[in-house]
Amino acid sequence: MHSIEIVLAMLLAVAASGFLVCVLPFSLPLPLVQIGLGAVISSFNRGVALDPKLFFLLFLPPLLFLDGWRIPKQGLFRDKGVILELALGLVMFTVFGAGFLIHWMIPAVPLPVAFALAAILSPTDPMAVSSIASRAPIPRRLMHILEGESLLNDASGLVCFQFAVAAALTGTFSIANASVTFLWLALAGVACGVGVTYAVNIVQRWIARHFGEEGGSPILVSLLIPFAAYLLAEGVHASGILAAVAAGITMSYFELSGRAAASVRIQRTAVWDMVQFTLNGIVFTLLGEQLPGIVRNAMRSVESGHLDPWWLAVYVAAISIGLMLLRLIWVWLSLRWSILAARVRGQQRASPHWRIIVATSLAGVRGAITLAGVLTLPLALSDGTPFPARDLAIFLAAAVIMVLLLVAAIALPRLLRNLQVPEESDQQHQEDLARKSAARAALAAVEAERQRLAASADLVEDGELLTACAERVSQLYQRHVDRLGGEADIAPERARRIEQIERQMRLAGLRAERAELFRLAREHKISEEVSRKLVRNLDLLETRQR
Repeated sequence: MHSIEIVLAMLLAVAASGFLVCVLPFSLPLPLVQIGLGAVISSFNRGVALDPKLFFLLFLPPLLFLDGWRIPKQGLFRDKGVILELALGLVMFTVFGAGFLIHWMIPAVPLPVAFALAAILSPTDPMAVSSIASRAPIPRRLMHILEGESLLNDASGLVCFQFAVAAALTGTFSIANASVTFLWLALAGVACGVGVTYAVNIVQRWIARHFGEEGGSPILVSLLIPFAAYLLAEGVHASGILAAVAAGITMSYFELSGRAAASVRIQRTAVWDMVQFTLNGIVFTLLGEQLPGIVRNAMRSVESGHLDPWWLAVYVAAISIGLMLLRLIWVWLSLRWSILAARVRGQQRASPHWRIIVATSLAGVRGAITLAGVLTLPLALSDGTPFPARDLAIFLAAAVIMVLLLVAAIALPRLLRNLQVPEESDQQHQEDLARKSAARAALAAVEAERQRLAASADLVEDGELLTACAERVSQLYQRHVDRLGGEADIAPERARRIEQIERQMRLAGLRAERAELFRLAREHKISEEVSRKLVRNLDLLETRQR
């Protein structure tokens, strides 16, 4: 196949995976379906030659940027202690524990390469967990912790990976030099990410305010920000990984200003959803396409050590079990420490159910970041000799990803079935408060607009008309205030039931309107342009109702 045909085939495979995961009669994580489709592509192709640096640049910055952008900040700060223990302490615990295990079990893998493999296996992937979460009742707070952990351990794990690879290339490692280098990587990387995002947003707003802008420009700019932050950080020899994460977090705070148009936000969300789905899918599809060659090379590597190829399965099982045990030990120790610290402060903290602890360990599955990172292992050392155990390391990482995904997909739904967890009532309270406040603000704005129009010279004689229009608009918001606990004395259950019935009726009406527009377009009574415009308006209204 030519390169363009391979790219198109992979994109088609990613699109098909979204349908297959729904059609299959049994539950299977989406990444595994994509790996299988990639293996099918490999049967028609000899293999794609990957440039590690180019692969790293194309896939990691946007994925890390989006993680930083969309991570729930409230949950991140609420559980910051637990998240930091998992994202930093567990990463170091995994690097040393799994690194020594791999080197002891497979002496042919040098210790720096073993540490590099352990480091790239330490980051977890919330996208892989979310593909399982739809069929497993993972508590919301646990998902927030896993997402926060993934955001931070992506950076810490990949930085450790880079240190280990550098040690493998040079044959030397100094803790003092590494500490100074790490400080520069972290501080300069974060500064680059924050600076690029801040500068781009300020310039973009200035241009839009003075000259206007096309609707697609801010979307394209948001796609380019992670690459700009990454390249700038790499240019000053800082961490492009941390720059991409910091850029995403900074972008999320700029979004809180609410200056972006609603249409831009809707379109940008759709574009980024597509980018995230496509990039994650291509990474796993590419793994499937590379898998036959990876397996062959790994078997040759094992046979050169005069071992049976079946030892590969033993290595994969041992590493997978080791990672789960290391995570379980750390989670349990971290929990014991948190409870002890709370008691010292005079606080009482209940210990979570043992199934939550085990689920936290099993939910730490690996995904696109691990795969993208391990594929960037150098092809050769500085002297031109092949990088030691590169093919074996890639095989082990890929196989461990699949094993942990399967274990989580099988075990988590059964482990969490019928588990009673405390409801997060605070979220519903915040939603009610936000809706009530927004409705009251809208009432004030409607009245202010009525008074402004009444003072206008052109409308000074239309006071009754303005009052009637203001009343009609205000009634909608007043109903929101009354339903959400205003002056009307309505039980919360009844109020939510009324809101549910009204929403259902509104959605039924919207669906009927859309069906009629499609019929008129099919019968050529209205143009397709008019049909698309009106259907889009109805789609936006329906999105607001859900």
